[in-house]
Amino acid sequence: MIGRLALRSLTAHPVRSAVLAAGFGVGVAVMAILLGVAAIVLQQAQSPALVGGGDVLIRISESVPARMVLAGTLQSRALQPRFEVASPFQTGSLYLFHEGRASRVDARGGIPSLEHSLGDPETSQVRAWRDTDADATWAAAKPGSVLRQIDRFHPIPEVARWQSSWAEWLYFNGRTQDARFYLTFMVGPRTTGARRSAGVRLQLERNGQTENYSGAADISDAEALRAPDLTIGANRVSLSDSTYSIHLDLVSARGERAQGDFSLVASPGKLVPPIEISGRSGWRTGYVVPVMAGMLDGSIHVGGTVVSLRDGTGYHDHNWGFWEGVSWQWGQGQSGDLSLLYGRVFAPAEAADPDRIPGFVGILGPDGPLGYATSVRISEENDRYGRPTRIAISGRGPSLDVKAQFDVTTVVTTRSQQGPLANQIDFLQLRGAYTVTGTAGSRQLQFTAPGAAETFRGR
Repeated sequence: MIGRLALRSLTAHPVRSAVLAAGFGVGVAVMAILLGVAAIVLQQAQSPALVGGGDVLIRISESVPARMVLAGTLQSRALQPRFEVASPFQTGSLYLFHEGRASRVDARGGIPSLEHSLGDPETSQVRAWRDTDADATWAAAKPGSVLRQIDRFHPIPEVARWQSSWAEWLYFNGRTQDARFYLTFMVGPRTTGARRSAGVRLQLERNGQTENYSGAADISDAEALRAPDLTIGANRVSLSDSTYSIHLDLVSARGERAQGDFSLVASPGKLVPPIEISGRSGWRTGYVVPVMAGMLDGSIHVGGTVVSLRDGTGYHDHNWGFWEGVSWQWGQGQSGDLSLLYGRVFAPAEAADPDRIPGFVGILGPDGPLGYATSVRISEENDRYGRPTRIAISGRGPSLDVKAQFDVTTVVTTRSQQGPLANQIDFLQLRGAYTVTGTAGSRQLQFTAPGAAETFRGR
């Protein structure tokens, strides 16, 4: 019935029906053409040739330093031979004011010499556009400048609620055939005026025994902000190019001295960029890994014996933030050209819901990250005394599907002596071995690795 009525309506007014059909046809055709043109325009707008030349366009978030990509990631063994020049640029909005009217203008800024090298069609003919001193620094960026940028210390934020718990530290660990060490250069909150408490702690494992050495001093705000060039008493860390040089002069509780000089060499691209988490009332915490796996050299002299670090493997990370009521789970291990890293921070309830702060797990290969995930599960098994014996880690993301098991061999316990958790919680540093399976990118994972982990236990 409905079809018959529609047919009679169309045949009753043939001219009107023909015009209507033609109009619909033209409308559909125009829409198809516009969609096709829009797709082409979008593709061309994203074309590297139209945004500065080259063959590949890399877009990065504001949280990742562009210099880290230029002088770090692109310098890895896999990528460095495959590019001639790279040019960073940034877009923004400018406003032109003329005769009382404002006009918005889309603007893009870059480095003139690099834009010219890429054959940018908009700027390559503008010879008056030349590099400034800052541009020249960008163009000649070296891996060492990236390390110095991401490993610098931060001014203490002016946040009254958390200010007394601010701390920042450089952490190193390493292993050789005969020994392992765990070293921390820590700078705490202000004490009086612009002075800050600071200390150095070394844990040295050899011959099945763990020995602890320490030193302390007050340093100024200005001295702290020179980090990663940091001096605390007779101990110091300095960075030159991609090499960290460390001098130690520490004492144990028994009066035994640990003195030495050693170095850790970073590998371009083999790092984890800065990560920072913020919460209520100005709370924040951050983490970066400038050296995921590097070569050690040098030695430490202890009680008339020499602990050689030559041809050892080392790791270095850097933490900062407000630490009142904070705990965490963390671990890392290396085997051959593969490294495992995982962690989760538990913020105080006043700052953030600890259950909603994501963890992370990542696998790094010989030329940098192979895959990472923030959907992570970390579970710990305890013995009858409440000490961890095994940690299970699993993570899944677009580039990673990994499971790891950490079997604990030794536990070093440090009792908290200050802050709201004093005498309530213990900090546990664990040594052991990881067993890792899964996939990272296109690589199958099946390896065991010696490593370390950290966690907390209530007393």
